[in-house]
Amino acid sequence: PRDTWAEIAFVFQSPRLVPWRTALDNVLLGSELRFGSGDRDKRQATAVELLRLVGLAGDAGKYPSMLSGGERQRVAIARALAVDPKIVLMDEPFSALDPNMRSRMRTEMERIWLETGKTVVFVTHDIDEALQLADRTVVLSNKPTRVLEIIELKTPRPRAQGARDLDTHRQKLVKLFRSLEQPATQKETVV
Repeated sequence: PRDTWAEIAFVFQSPRLVPWRTALDNVLLGSELRFGSGDRDKRQATAVELLRLVGLAGDAGKYPSMLSGGERQRVAIARALAVDPKIVLMDEPFSALDPNMRSRMRTEMERIWLETGKTVVFVTHDIDEALQLADRTVVLSNKPTRVLEIIELKTPRPRAQGARDLDTHRQKLVKLFRSLEQPATQKETVV
C-alpha cells in the first residue's frame, strides 16, 4: 500500500507553490520530498525538461509572484510529473483561472497528456473541460455519492468544440447535471 502512493501525484485547485523558490526549484521540490536530495543534476535536467514541456522553459528562474495564474498551475503540473507517477490526480486545477486561460490550459493539458501518456484522473464541473480532456467521463450523483453514468468519448484528438458527437455528449451531460439540481423545497419554520 505505501508503494502505491509512490505511483500517484496530485495537482490541486491552487498551485501551492513555495513563494521563496523559483519555478525550477518548485518543480524539484516534489522529487526532493519523495526521493531525497540525491542525484540533483539528473533531477534538475528532468525539471528543466518538464518546464519546457509545460511551456515555461524561459521562466525557470522566476518566483511564483512573477508568474500568472496559468503559469503557476503549469509549474504545479510539472512538479507532479517530476516524480514520474503512473497516475496524476487533478482536482479542478483550472477552476480559479479566467475563461480564456482555462481554455488555453485545457489545450495545454491535452498536449501534455499526449506527450507523457500518463493516466490522469481529472475532477471538473465544467462540461467542456470534460469533453475535451476525457476518454471516459464518470458522472457522480449528489450525496450519498454514487456513479450515475459512465460516458465513453471516442472522438479523435485534438477535439474541436462543436463536433457533432461532442454535442451529443454535451446534451447528455447537461441533462444529467440538470437532474442533479434540487428544487428549493425548504420552507421557513416560524417559531
